[in-house]
Amino acid sequence: MEISLKEKIGGRTLSIQAGKLAKQASGSVVVQYGDTIVLVTVVSANEERASDFLPLSVEYQEKIYAAGRIPGNYFRREVGRPSEKETLTARLIDRPIRPLFPKDYRYETQVIATVLSMDQENDPDTLAMIGASAALEISDIPFTGPIASVRVARINGQFKINPSIQELEDSDINIIVAGSKTGVVMVEGGANIVSEADMLEAIFFGHQAMQPLIDLQSKLRETHGIPKRPFSPPERDSDLVSRLEAEAAARLREAILIPAKVQRHAALRTIRAELFESLGEDYQDRKQEVYDILYDLQKQISRDLILKEGRRIDNRSFDEIRPITCDVGVLPRPHGSALFTRGETQVLGVLTLGSGQDEQRVETLIGEEFRPFMLHYNFPPYSVGEVKRIVGPSRRDIGHGGLSTRAIEKILPAKDGFDYTIRLVSEVLESNGSSSMGTVCACTMALMDGGVPIKAPVAGIAMGLVKEDDQIVILSDILGDEDHAGDMDFKVTGTKDGITALQMDIKIHELSKDIMHRALEQARVGRLFILGKMLEALSEPRKEISPYAPTINTITINPDKIRDVIGPGGKTIRSIQNDTNTSIMIEDDGMVKIAAFSKEEAEAATEMINEITREPEVGGIYEGTVIKITDFGAFVQILPGTDGLVHISQLANRRITRVSDVVKEGEKIKVKVLEIGRDGKIRLSHKALLEEGHGHASR
Repeated sequence: MEISLKEKIGGRTLSIQAGKLAKQASGSVVVQYGDTIVLVTVVSANEERASDFLPLSVEYQEKIYAAGRIPGNYFRREVGRPSEKETLTARLIDRPIRPLFPKDYRYETQVIATVLSMDQENDPDTLAMIGASAALEISDIPFTGPIASVRVARINGQFKINPSIQELEDSDINIIVAGSKTGVVMVEGGANIVSEADMLEAIFFGHQAMQPLIDLQSKLRETHGIPKRPFSPPERDSDLVSRLEAEAAARLREAILIPAKVQRHAALRTIRAELFESLGEDYQDRKQEVYDILYDLQKQISRDLILKEGRRIDNRSFDEIRPITCDVGVLPRPHGSALFTRGETQVLGVLTLGSGQDEQRVETLIGEEFRPFMLHYNFPPYSVGEVKRIVGPSRRDIGHGGLSTRAIEKILPAKDGFDYTIRLVSEVLESNGSSSMGTVCACTMALMDGGVPIKAPVAGIAMGLVKEDDQIVILSDILGDEDHAGDMDFKVTGTKDGITALQMDIKIHELSKDIMHRALEQARVGRLFILGKMLEALSEPRKEISPYAPTINTITINPDKIRDVIGPGGKTIRSIQNDTNTSIMIEDDGMVKIAAFSKEEAEAATEMINEITREPEVGGIYEGTVIKITDFGAFVQILPGTDGLVHISQLANRRITRVSDVVKEGEKIKVKVLEIGRDGKIRLSHKALLEEGHGHASR
């Protein structure tokens, strides 16, 4: 049975259709907003998988045909790894739905969102998130939804739900909010240095606006949903649980309180191995069960330390930041570098500056984009003492890079004042929580070390939460183990004046406005402390960029002269680039950008282009070449692409009857510009120079 339900959101109609497409999936819906359409399917396997985590995978696919185009690559089809946008959107879908599956659900589950149509106005990302929840709601898969999602922007001081892609260009807040009926479950986005109060207002403006979408899914489930498959978490062996608690609790607590991560994890591994070994042969095929019990016990002890004893693993107070050290200029040849160490998290930020030709070209559903700013996050296995094969950036790497990009891009100088392509690379050298926020700090200092005139320095902090019933503890600058044992990972970045980016994920079902307010305020205080430590190392951007950075000269020429600079078949511009070791870009409006590895090379190329594009001046004296002879005079080229007429009466200081008696084609002759007409025609004189006694031509 087909069904389609509609609701007005942001002044436009959003519809969810079920029962027509992809009916063999466990659940499938089509979500439409304007002419943007997304198909979302979900399938869960019938056999349980041996796993110690929820085997959920989320895929988001942007088909280029959705925008009415053929892919621009060699194969003319969507191939290879997902794009950065596809990866980031897949993570957006995954993060709010993952906590809503039952504990210990081990049936492999896959969500696939496919963009079928794109109208260039409505971004499909929030539609895909809504579709994932709706597909799960009507399926037989256990799921404690529904949730919904909207994009919130502030444009000219007014909040707007699901603005168009074009409207977002004028916004100072741009966030995606996901929520349930009673609270927020995820936030992701950026802002142009706005206050915590404004950001909180935007989040809950979005939460209120999404309520009709939650009601819509409830109606869809009532009319089109099927019964949920029976599922009960496997019951633990109570005798085994009691035995392990009695034998392990004290030892685990002692190990958890070891401040150093490597030693702490080593001690915990030893305890688990020894306890499992002590159980004897009867338990040899129940290792995963034993380890699951011990992991849960470890988590509960960690939470009890916070809630009942008021202490953290490393004995910090709840709002205390780990020790910070900052070093700048640590690498001699890159154009800027900084080492940021916070506790056992250490990040190396590296800056490289390039020319316009170094911009990243990206094919999207909207069209081809050129990005003059890139930030790449790398998380090598040695940073956590592991051995893994390196196979390129993971989804996590791309996600953390995206968050750090949003954090920093708002403070970069305008292109017309700093005409460089900027690439930042974050190398995580050690990690014990909050490496993405360490990335923001290290990369900000690398920009300052490289002399990039940023608007203001940015710092980042990761906040945690432990909540049981009415007892709530908010933690600043969380460790990795606190993240695993806690209920929230809330990352906030900003300057001293306001927020530039934030990302919030929770493991409980929802978060109230009061808790978010408290977390944002505690994050603001922590962020200011971190900024202070950064500014102790480098208080402002250096006055000069690195001598190893390229020099970029920008000049403007008459657009009519562009063809002269390029030359036939590009011969002239290639010759300039080869002779001066430069890279030259020419815009249609006559703007010329010259990039070189030295100031001398840039100046040489600039002078050559200026010579080609010089405009003649009345009274100017030039040495030109006779290019054509007529009965009434000679045409002389005085500059590349520029010629004028020397009338027969202006060729000599005596009367002549034939032009060829004085000059020949190809001959050099000095001339003076007498007049430049409105039509551009130039009158020249050789006679005037003879009378004035000039012996040299001006250049």
